[in-house]
Amino acid sequence: MALPAAGDAPGRAIQADLNAVRGRMNRMHNFCVGAGRANEGLRADWQRQLRRVRAECGFRYVRFHGLFCDDMGVYQEDKNGNAVYNWQYVDELFDFLHGIGMKPFVELGFMPSAMASGSQTIFWYRGNVTPPKDYARWEAFVAAFVRHVTERYGTEEVRTWYFEVWNEPNLDGFWMGNPEKKPWEEWAPGARAEYLKLYEHSARAVKSVDPAYRVGGPATAGEGWIDETLAFCAEKSVPLDFVSTHSYATMSGYLDEHGHAGTVFSPDRDSITAGVRNVRAKMDRSPFAKAELHYTEWSSSYTPSDPIHDSYHNAAFILDKMRNVGSSAESMSYWTFTDIFEEAGPRMTPFHGGFGLLNYQDLPKPAFFAYRFLNQLGDTELTCGDEAAFVCRDDEGGVQALFWDFTITHPGPSVINQEYYSKDQPAQVIAPVELQLSGMRRGAYQMLAYKVGYRANDVQSAWRDLGSPSQLTRAQVARLRQAAVGAAVLDEPIDVGSDHRFVREFPMRENDVWFVELRPRR
Repeated sequence: MALPAAGDAPGRAIQADLNAVRGRMNRMHNFCVGAGRANEGLRADWQRQLRRVRAECGFRYVRFHGLFCDDMGVYQEDKNGNAVYNWQYVDELFDFLHGIGMKPFVELGFMPSAMASGSQTIFWYRGNVTPPKDYARWEAFVAAFVRHVTERYGTEEVRTWYFEVWNEPNLDGFWMGNPEKKPWEEWAPGARAEYLKLYEHSARAVKSVDPAYRVGGPATAGEGWIDETLAFCAEKSVPLDFVSTHSYATMSGYLDEHGHAGTVFSPDRDSITAGVRNVRAKMDRSPFAKAELHYTEWSSSYTPSDPIHDSYHNAAFILDKMRNVGSSAESMSYWTFTDIFEEAGPRMTPFHGGFGLLNYQDLPKPAFFAYRFLNQLGDTELTCGDEAAFVCRDDEGGVQALFWDFTITHPGPSVINQEYYSKDQPAQVIAPVELQLSGMRRGAYQMLAYKVGYRANDVQSAWRDLGSPSQLTRAQVARLRQAAVGAAVLDEPIDVGSDHRFVREFPMRENDVWFVELRPRR
């Protein structure tokens, strides 16, 4: 018996009844978003881009490194060794966040050099990664900071914030510097004990201002030290209001600030989601079962020099993870909203594989549209059996359907991401999708359909078409902006009749994303 031709393959049907409600739409996807470091948040371009992702993607919190780095000017000592605090740069940054309706997900770090026990630093901006020379002084400093923000923004506001202790202390680059380069097995136990000491002092400092303030950690790479943190806090009666950790969908590694090592996208379709569920299960078995779980960093790759971040593949990847993580975590903070990110120093090209949803020129990558579409879904999620779709309705009688194909096309460890995703990778045509909605109100609607995929709001491909210029003229920026303008590809009036149904077929290719809206016409 002959197999059907590709064009004759049975299609995929996405079915939803507007009277079959699953519940309120879970908005954990836009609870928080990441950024590089605090000092970058004083820049006009960074602030302009955050305004945009706040408005279009709905992000509510933002997390960044370096709040206590020397370039924020928070701490000095006078000639007699007395502590001198200065919150002026912090105020400028937090006032901006407050002004656009966002909140800080506060990362307590890195170490002010005047308080540090050593000189080891990380990144171009030299964040000190050593413990304090005096833990009492660190605790007083953290308490003074928390008191200051309380006085400035009010207790009720700060009770909505989160205070996270440090960043990825299970990596030697981020904690204690490891100048002797001991093997991991020798270094890690002492580093972990020192981190838990830092955590205890930090948590008590936060709670000394208001016991209702939320503090957590361990903010580890690769879901490390979860068991140890839970056990330590339980044994020592140390506050732990939330657990935080990080995950990236690569086959190996955790830190590569320059992108020289090369990364390989994980072939495991359950990458990230399996880890989230595992951490939640550990929490459920602990005395901290009621604590929140926040992934304060996650993405397809952990290096800011990986073209997968710029690729059309990334949009479907994001949606797959958000659909499958579901309620296992209170938030999944995408790393990051912007390419204005200087861990390895200023980047030299407009598309260099940066983490951001937006590049230096405010050009939206496919990943940006994944978050914009999620934000445009109505507040009531409908029951839908399709594992790669959300169907929602809103209070105005509108219906929204977001659906995609997630296909891993990367060939595996034979080629690194930096080679594979920098090249043109046309998407293969697959079976179409038929959207079948029942239980709709009779009447006139406007159907608007938006698409992301290969050469559809695909600014990376448009940049390649220009010859991948390392510097962009104004004309080139304008051309690239038109290639990712995000306009509807279909805009049609439709009528729903007495059968209360809407049925429409949409063509699909690998990793295509469709967002379809039905707006009542008054």
